[in-house]
Amino acid sequence: MRLNEIVYNDARPIDGYGPGFFRVAGKVLEGPVLVSAQGAATWGGLEDVAPLLALKMKIDVLFIGTGAEVAFLPRALREQLEEAGLAAEAMATPAAARTYNVLLSEGRRVAVALLPVVAPPAGA
Repeated sequence: MRLNEIVYNDARPIDGYGPGFFRVAGKVLEGPVLVSAQGAATWGGLEDVAPLLALKMKIDVLFIGTGAEVAFLPRALREQLEEAGLAAEAMATPAAARTYNVLLSEGRRVAVALLPVVAPPAGA
């Protein structure tokens, strides 16, 4: 079996995540994040639509990580994204991060908006 090294060129992959944080291209960001090939920044969460709409002409698909479990996107967000012609796919944050990295390594025009995975309460 032959393994190929994944090359991201100048793009920013998601290196890892944990309770309340993400590591993107070696930099730790706390809370929700928005990541594309051009950069990574903190994000205001599902109510913060403007940064997502700003990606319209730069990407082909936006993945939205909804936390530890997949959840429906709020209707208002979904409608705004559809109206702008922005293809968005909701999935659990771990799956969204993996999918983003795979497509990014293929040179695809993708972005991901991620809600953090929250640690379970102590004793749970």
